Amino acid sequence: MRGSSGTIHMGGNGIIKHNRKCRDIVVLVIFIAFWIAMIVNSSFAFNRGNPFRLTFGLDYKGNVCGDKHAGLHQLELKYWLNPNQVYQSGLKDSQLKLGDARSICLLDCPVPREDSLVWVCDYPEGDIVVSMDDWIDMNYNYYAFLTPEMRNSSLQLQGPCYPVIFPSVNVHWSCQFIARASNVSLSLWQQMGGVSINKDTVIDKSIHKYINSHSAVLKRYMADIGKAWPVLIVCGGILPLFLSVIWLLMIRHFVAAMPWITVVLFDVLIVSVTMFYYLKVGWIGNDAITPIIGEHDPYIHIYGRELTHLRIVTILMTFIMVVSILTSIAIVRRILMANSVLKVAAKVIGEVQELIVFPIIPYGILAVFYMLWISAFLHLFSSGRVVQNDCHSNCCSYNLMEKRVICDHCCGYSVHYTPHIGVAILFHLFGCYWVTQFLIAGSSTVIAGSVASYYWGHDEASPEIPFRSIFSSMKRLMYYSIGSLALGSLTVSFVESIRFLLESIRRKLKVSSHVPDNWIGKAAYQSSQFFLRCIEWTIKSVNRNAYIMIAITGKSFFRASAIATDLVKNNILRIGHVNVIGDVILFLGKLCVSLSSAVFAFLMLDTHKYKSAHNKLSSPLLPVVVCWALGYIVVTLFFGVIEMSIDTIILSYCQDSEEHGTARYAPPLLIETLSDQNDMERLAQEPR
Repeated sequence: MRGSSGTIHMGGNGIIKHNRKCRDIVVLVIFIAFWIAMIVNSSFAFNRGNPFRLTFGLDYKGNVCGDKHAGLHQLELKYWLNPNQVYQSGLKDSQLKLGDARSICLLDCPVPREDSLVWVCDYPEGDIVVSMDDWIDMNYNYYAFLTPEMRNSSLQLQGPCYPVIFPSVNVHWSCQFIARASNVSLSLWQQMGGVSINKDTVIDKSIHKYINSHSAVLKRYMADIGKAWPVLIVCGGILPLFLSVIWLLMIRHFVAAMPWITVVLFDVLIVSVTMFYYLKVGWIGNDAITPIIGEHDPYIHIYGRELTHLRIVTILMTFIMVVSILTSIAIVRRILMANSVLKVAAKVIGEVQELIVFPIIPYGILAVFYMLWISAFLHLFSSGRVVQNDCHSNCCSYNLMEKRVICDHCCGYSVHYTPHIGVAILFHLFGCYWVTQFLIAGSSTVIAGSVASYYWGHDEASPEIPFRSIFSSMKRLMYYSIGSLALGSLTVSFVESIRFLLESIRRKLKVSSHVPDNWIGKAAYQSSQFFLRCIEWTIKSVNRNAYIMIAITGKSFFRASAIATDLVKNNILRIGHVNVIGDVILFLGKLCVSLSSAVFAFLMLDTHKYKSAHNKLSSPLLPVVVCWALGYIVVTLFFGVIEMSIDTIILSYCQDSEEHGTARYAPPLLIETLSDQNDMERLAQEPR
């Protein structure tokens, strides 16, 4: 199989069937060890995590609101009992933090009445012979059952019962106080001899700051993923699967019209998504994001962090829309070139029809992996340890079990995250990217092997073609090339991780004002970013060609990369002219399917189900982005049939031409597309 010059000589389908051996075994062992570590990491997450912590707060006992094991089933709203503690926590340089203020879990947020003073009492314990269900039915009020000592303690705002002076509303499963005290309730409280209650707007801003903190917003975004899981399955899995198969079938039967359809559909979708964002941020019409964030009440603060994020994304989408439309206009004149490329892929799919349905196999594996991975991630993200805070402030309260006011050990609880949890999260994220790239690489290699069998055995009467070529290619992959795929996917994942870490460092430097202000420093930074992106793009391109040569020759990853690079270098003009526009059309097709998934996700999340009750989302932003990303991954698996068919057939054609002086094994349509001198001159002279 190897000539005296060291080049690989290919003849017929024998090159696909020749003796092979396992390659890159060391990386394969590393990959297996990595999977074992992923399983251990996920086991830790499921053992220690509680995704309810991402949505609901902790009460003064350290229990998660809504936790049925703690007797708090359906009591999902966190309510701060002592208004003066809330006020003090909002003062500058105050030792009391809102997390240490006494809080309980309720079914709904209390509001004052105009005819009487409303009380909210602590969980019934000790001598208070009231069940939790009765306590809820009594609107959390058992003030009539208190002893004189307990009533006096309550008038000192030390419990067990506390007055409802300020109205409150449910915002992100916390009862937000409105700094508008009820005059009737306040007057009745003063007549009973209650201590002075501060009425400043600080009481409002303290809870607002707590709910709107970076950590709280991040937790809510993660919780949104868990709540929107039906949307993720439908719009991130089923819909892109259906649209991808439809797109492949249309390529097979309407290849001449598909580039035009793709360009027009992409422009329509990008405009639609952008306009939908404009509606959600309130820049067009009245359908702003306010109903998703809070209730309709003129006294409620609109928690602007989620809305700000949507506005940023809207501005970004506007920029993408303008660039996309201009790009579409620029490539319209070159669509005829794309037609000639897609015709070759359509011919291959027609000969090897299993290619249309083959991506369902890696799709199914990836779907199961993502469901387990997302569940493990939510548990891992919430796997901190609940510990009592170490506060040095006055937080005295009446203890029903001790039957006295206690000022010791009355601090609140919080979830403590250790550094190893952060490392585990990063490891989990890296594992997702590596496994995704590995499965995409495996799908690409199987497709390449099947298409190569079609090309090199085109004139042979082989029972393997077309009905068994997919399974033969899968068998060769499983037996010999898994280590090579693990190495290639690891290379891409490593480069992408480096770029992510550098971007994180840049953000921290920007926040700490260490980013360079002079034009030299900014130019150096932008150049480094561009350089990293070029490296990433180059590695992905080289990997794709390497997978083709792995499928054809069975060589190791680096050896296959070298062979593919030589072929590309020797035929750069031919490959460049034919491939570039075809890749652009395919990329637009991927965006069409993924953007369609995002649009449908937006529509599903805009229903009543996700605006109220237990499934209420803080923002539709992250679930929509995840649906778009999942849709893009799914469509990449299916469009890989077209991409790998084109690349494999072109590389095989180039190798065939170099070995024999002419493309001996090329099918007639490919010869007509690539070997017609007049056609090649037209492609080369097409205006840019």
